[in-house]
Amino acid sequence: MAQRREVYWQPYHGALEQELLRLQGTHGYALLLDGHSIKSELPWLFEGRLPDLNLGTADGASCAPSLRSVLSQALQAQRDFTHVVDGRFKGGYIVRHYGQPVQRVHAVQLEMCWSCYMAETAPYRVDPQRSARLAPVLNSLVRTLLEWRPPDD
Repeated sequence: MAQRREVYWQPYHGALEQELLRLQGTHGYALLLDGHSIKSELPWLFEGRLPDLNLGTADGASCAPSLRSVLSQALQAQRDFTHVVDGRFKGGYIVRHYGQPVQRVHAVQLEMCWSCYMAETAPYRVDPQRSARLAPVLNSLVRTLLEWRPPDD
């Protein structure tokens, strides 16, 4: 385990931290979108079906309230996918550790169900039609991130 941490975890997090510092130095703030995907049904973990798109902000602690709000509005504006903000997936280590809005580093997690873009059974292939339906929603979220500006201190 120690070797994995040294070979993979530490270099990854070191690079991520350096990039966030670089972005913050260049722009005065940094944004982090931590993306994950998961099967829509995991009966050994959760009852029922997960929402398609799960946005996590550590209950608002990892980003400015205005960023959480505009991303939530972007999800509400689309009608193709179910969504939730700070439901089961509120943000893992990356979002909670690096999301420091007081230091002008804002982090959000997007946990996306496989069913949005691929088959959830073997051979687990990406479905071009599903992906095409999802792309505008992801583009909207990224555009929203890029257009957002942090509140003045």
